[in-house]
Amino acid sequence: MTEQPQFTIRVDQNKYLPMDGTEVHAVLTVEAAGPVERLAQEQQAAEVIIVDTSGSMSYGKINEARKAAMAAVDTLRDGVHFAIVSGTAYAHMVFPHDRHLVPADRGSREAAKAAISRMEADGGTAIGRWLRLAADLFQPFPHAIKHAILLTDGKNEHQDAREFDADLAYCTGKFVCDCRGVGDGWVVAELRKIASALLGTVGDIPDPKDLEADFRAMTQTAMGKAVADVVLRVRTPQNASLKFLKQVSPTLEDLTARRAASGPLDGDYPTGSWGAESREYHLAIQVQPGTVGQEMRAAWVRVMVPDTGAQLAAGNVLAEWSADPVASTRINPRVAHYTGQQELAQLIQDGLQARKDGDLELATARLGRARGIAQQSGNGDTAKLLDRVIDFDPESGTARLKPDVEKAAEIALDTGSVRTARMRKEPQG
Repeated sequence: MTEQPQFTIRVDQNKYLPMDGTEVHAVLTVEAAGPVERLAQEQQAAEVIIVDTSGSMSYGKINEARKAAMAAVDTLRDGVHFAIVSGTAYAHMVFPHDRHLVPADRGSREAAKAAISRMEADGGTAIGRWLRLAADLFQPFPHAIKHAILLTDGKNEHQDAREFDADLAYCTGKFVCDCRGVGDGWVVAELRKIASALLGTVGDIPDPKDLEADFRAMTQTAMGKAVADVVLRVRTPQNASLKFLKQVSPTLEDLTARRAASGPLDGDYPTGSWGAESREYHLAIQVQPGTVGQEMRAAWVRVMVPDTGAQLAAGNVLAEWSADPVASTRINPRVAHYTGQQELAQLIQDGLQARKDGDLELATARLGRARGIAQQSGNGDTAKLLDRVIDFDPESGTARLKPDVEKAAEIALDTGSVRTARMRKEPQG
């Protein structure tokens, strides 16, 4: 497939710096449009559905997990190569029996659903081994859209941290994985670590009956991807360096440490697969102080497909030193908004950790501050999640921890902390 979706980059920033200014901040809005749906139909794709079948999945969860996996299989378009994996202390092939992917058609879908119906809950949990099997299954499809769904209800109890980290490193860069935790016995930090490494999402499914709709939606989204393995290539001049690059919408993800050198001044930052969608990134560049009126290109950002060398879009981040204090101290509204969203996420995670550690005073301060930011920035979804954990007075800005908080409420807040709200309206001018 030679045709690509039409990508654009919009740069929002205040390029003016004070005389001693050394940091340039910008928000990059990257959007893919054009004939994405048609191109997705032409793109080779591969899907692995991983279902936790450990003993804790009994008592009804396994029944709903079966329905969900079947719904995902029904959602695959014809020709997509797929497999079903069940996970205990080891990874097991459910369909097909041998370790390979098969193309989706009427016959393979029916055979897969028959095999899924026979899955039973029994055994332990070793998530890294499940992921490693998925990586091996994807190996024959280097240029495909490679996507996995991972469902679990518990902790990674049957492999040590060293083995798990090795498994995750083995999988990184080989496929995208969306993770789902069902019930309230799973650990957000574990699934977030997986999703972060594999450029996917983490979802909280308190009620197992909601799994079917969620699996169908995830598979539909995967079927809509039209281009794989997209990177942001950032070039900085010799007298500048990248301080950080973070995805800030629709979810927060720090990409800074994921840099792969692609030239003397270039670094590639992975973004995974794209369909018709828009994402935003906060870029910060460290520069040397300049003189009044001096302008420089602090960064040249390109959307690239490294395997083909295709450049899909490009934008410039600029810096100009000014003696005008009004110009040089103005904060771009979009940069300010996403700086606040990043602070919001950190406050929530710090507050939940403080509550877990028994430091109720710190937990109250952090979560109360988070509730105020959520209200100010229009992040109503996060505000509602916070209201399940604290009592907040919007007029005085005071908060107190609720005495009894369900584990499910904490999981929902922790999971939702990285989902950001876009600006309520476009900045003027």
